[in-house]
Amino acid sequence: MTTKPSFFKRFFLLLWNTLNGTRKLILNLIFFSLLALIAVALMSDEPIIVEQDSALVLNLSGSIVDQKHFVDPIEAALSQGEQDNPKAEVLLADILYVIHNATQDERINTIVLDLSNLHSAGVSKMTAIGEALNAFKAEGKTVIAHGNYFSQNQYFLASYASKIYLNTQGMVSLDGLSRYRLYYKSALEKLKINTHVFRVGTFKSAVEPFIRDDMSEADKASSNALLSDIWGSYSEIVAKNRGISPDELVLSPDNYLEKLDSNEGDSAKMALSMKWVDELVSAEGFRLAMIDAVGAGKDPQYFRQVGFNDYLSLVKPVAHFVEKDSVGIIVAKGNILNGHQQAGDIGGDSTSELLRKARFDDKIKALVLRVDSPGGSAFASEQIRQEVLAIQAAGKPVVISMGSLAASGGYWISASADYIYATPTTLTGSIGIFGMFATFEDALAQIGVNSDGVATSEWAGLSVARPLNSNVEAVIQRHIERGYHEFISLVATERNMTLEQVDSIAQGRVWTGKKALELGLIDEIGDMELAVAKAAELAKMKNFDTKLIEQELTAEQLFIQQVMGVTAAYLPQSLQKTSLIETMLAKWSVVLEEFNAFDDPNGVYLYCDLCNY
Repeated sequence: MTTKPSFFKRFFLLLWNTLNGTRKLILNLIFFSLLALIAVALMSDEPIIVEQDSALVLNLSGSIVDQKHFVDPIEAALSQGEQDNPKAEVLLADILYVIHNATQDERINTIVLDLSNLHSAGVSKMTAIGEALNAFKAEGKTVIAHGNYFSQNQYFLASYASKIYLNTQGMVSLDGLSRYRLYYKSALEKLKINTHVFRVGTFKSAVEPFIRDDMSEADKASSNALLSDIWGSYSEIVAKNRGISPDELVLSPDNYLEKLDSNEGDSAKMALSMKWVDELVSAEGFRLAMIDAVGAGKDPQYFRQVGFNDYLSLVKPVAHFVEKDSVGIIVAKGNILNGHQQAGDIGGDSTSELLRKARFDDKIKALVLRVDSPGGSAFASEQIRQEVLAIQAAGKPVVISMGSLAASGGYWISASADYIYATPTTLTGSIGIFGMFATFEDALAQIGVNSDGVATSEWAGLSVARPLNSNVEAVIQRHIERGYHEFISLVATERNMTLEQVDSIAQGRVWTGKKALELGLIDEIGDMELAVAKAAELAKMKNFDTKLIEQELTAEQLFIQQVMGVTAAYLPQSLQKTSLIETMLAKWSVVLEEFNAFDDPNGVYLYCDLCNY
């Protein structure tokens, strides 16, 4: 059970709200001053035209996600068009829809992967994109990748290309996977902060930084096995795509130096000799090669092309009223928190409301719950699971589609489903539980502050300024043990296993989807498309539609976003860039998110720390 860091939380919240409120006030003033530009902007818009033999440029920026975080409409509009915004998010569903549509579009015979601004994406999501690219190539079409530099994530997607171009001064960075973290035990002791930890699970390592100065052997063993499994999938796929051996992807320092020396110390030439890429070209060389391949555009300095966002705006279907029986789709992405949460996080109340909406919609006959979460609050997790049970009791089957991760609380909300799909590299399991809080009595005494008084019971005197009574500690630990028993009992019941079987694969250990299938934690390896088909099959539907159930922007928010989106192109570039102050504020917001993640009313958490490797 964890005491909330209330003082610090209130302090940081006050600081953030003050600064963020000031920033929004300034943006609103700018907004009203720009209303006069709307008419000019609307008249100057040119229609998007896809010419015959155009190349579709997948210029993906930011992170690939199952659900975008909620962003203030004005801020979202002002950020439109930024080429390298690390906070940007691209929906996996949109990418897949664009590629599938282009596969059938006779005007498009080439896809160009521009991955220079892609910052993060799980292997499972990139594999789904890669399979869509393979389907595109199967129609006799071409996929080309070009970059000045390829990071490990970028190169995974690039490996699906028919041909990879690398800048003559570029390089390919393949390092493998690692998991290092900071440990605070000695620092907390020097600060005289006492950390009280309650957990069940040998491999539940989320609390280790507060009670150790190094990684435990159990955590090392679990982490090493997990990363080896994920890297095995990565290297096998990339090696197959490139027609090389998996051993030729990450070289030892000695071998790397030998290869580098044999290529005159040139990283680009080394990448070519290793068959990581197919051709070295300058920016001008690539432009000419593409003009030769697809022709020049209206502006002859560019090859004939249409960008990802422009093409999406053309082909994405307009929301329509669903008349047929449907499979409902709800995305549960992010930390599991209590109460109402904006999109991008899972709220005990807000996600439950979406589930109830699906339950009472007569047109929805089955549900796919897309889970992409490391877990969080035990209370909110159970609150959501109860709504899943209510949908099933209403005669509507529920199928889980696990994304990059569905662990701990993410597995809790999945366990009772009628069928569970995961990808080979999904991180799941982490069946364990913990509670933690700190007391500051020694630190306060160091500066002459002491707590004393009276209370009618030992419970009434609980405070971060006082030592924790050993009897109270025993009670808290018993609650945690009970929570673990409930977790493994739930899994045993829903997965037709014994308590001993579940306990042997639980203890907080994280598994890949491939291993989870062997252990019986999931039913099948598959993607979202298979999950939808399975839900329809369980509901005995042959002809059906799909309906996404999500939180929607208000009419006012939509209006502001549309207006600002039109006028954003006329703003000075300096206003569209992220300032140093905003970058600093973003750092504070990360701290706040860490505080907010621990909001369970009982202080009990189902959270997978290993999932953030």
